[in-house]
Amino acid sequence: MGKPIILRVAQRMRIIGVDPGLNRTGYAVIDDLGGRWVAVEGGVSRPDPSDPLELRVRTIFRDIREVLEEFKPAAMALEELHSRYEFPRTAILMGHARAAVCLAAAECEIPVAGYAPSRVKNAVTGSGAASKEQVQKAIVAQLRLASPPRPFDVADAFALAICHAMVAASPIARVK
Repeated sequence: MGKPIILRVAQRMRIIGVDPGLNRTGYAVIDDLGGRWVAVEGGVSRPDPSDPLELRVRTIFRDIREVLEEFKPAAMALEELHSRYEFPRTAILMGHARAAVCLAAAECEIPVAGYAPSRVKNAVTGSGAASKEQVQKAIVAQLRLASPPRPFDVADAFALAICHAMVAASPIARVK
């Protein structure tokens, strides 16, 4: 008699990546099948730029909450605010979009992990200084897509989700 065959079933973990912005908030949902990633959905929330701030924030909140309710991810990867902004107003405006996304996640009881853009780029391309085009190409290869996700906000959201999948799979990440 030979050794018994042990079948391992890939554990699926659904992750949403979100690239927040007041004009465009990109989102992307992936399934992590034990290190093999599959694109599920990608898109953009586009608040009307002529709307006042509170209506734009509400649009982002509602759009992201709708995606969360439909796809039910186990975790959210969200781009952190950059530590240095030439224009502080940009950081403040991005903070409003991040808050709307965080509130949607909290209402759906989805844990949020923040990642610096350089960490995400390094995870998916091997370089923390990668260009938007390099991130897009890496996403196409890693998710085996027919064409690059557009706009860049969607590609960045896929990169965030993949980065989180890599971190979650790391034995170091599991140590509490």
